[in-house]
Amino acid sequence: MTVEPTQIPDVLIIKPKVFTDHRGYFFESYNVDAFKKMGIEINFVQDNESYSRKNVIRGLHYQLSPYSQTKLVRVVAGRVFDVAVDIRKNSPTFGQYVGVELSDENKYQLLIPKGFAHGFAVLSNFAIVSYKCDQYYNPEADRGIRYNDPEIGIDWKIPMEQAIVSAKDNVHPAMKDAELNFVFGSTY
Repeated sequence: MTVEPTQIPDVLIIKPKVFTDHRGYFFESYNVDAFKKMGIEINFVQDNESYSRKNVIRGLHYQLSPYSQTKLVRVVAGRVFDVAVDIRKNSPTFGQYVGVELSDENKYQLLIPKGFAHGFAVLSNFAIVSYKCDQYYNPEADRGIRYNDPEIGIDWKIPMEQAIVSAKDNVHPAMKDAELNFVFGSTY
């Protein structure tokens, strides 16, 4: 595995080594020792998986501290545009986002640390997204930011008039009105 920083250095692209032959492929999607060698020490406690149709946007989701989650996101089938938005007060990249295409072809994973809101848009006919979390889901700490907040200005890479968004995600507040309790440089 290799690790590649993004425009926001705390958000990382993990590129696994893929072994292919006439039968197909094999790769390790997670190996605690390999991650430690890359300087990433996270105790993942929960795996989640979602199936979504083309043009679905999920997000932008996060949990308040102390229930905040680091996520390791990958696509099992299909293609998504995966987004992490920096919501850490006093961060030099506060309000900025990183967007990375994750697919079953490139097999990239996105490591999204605590203090970031997460979402994705489905670019293919469908997508199965799998992600690890280092904290359990906590409904009382569950929060969100409006996916189309003009202050953030995410280009979701899909026609917005065709976007499929849940009722819950449609009513999230803009970032300026969202409840945020993350401070740059703190541990969450």
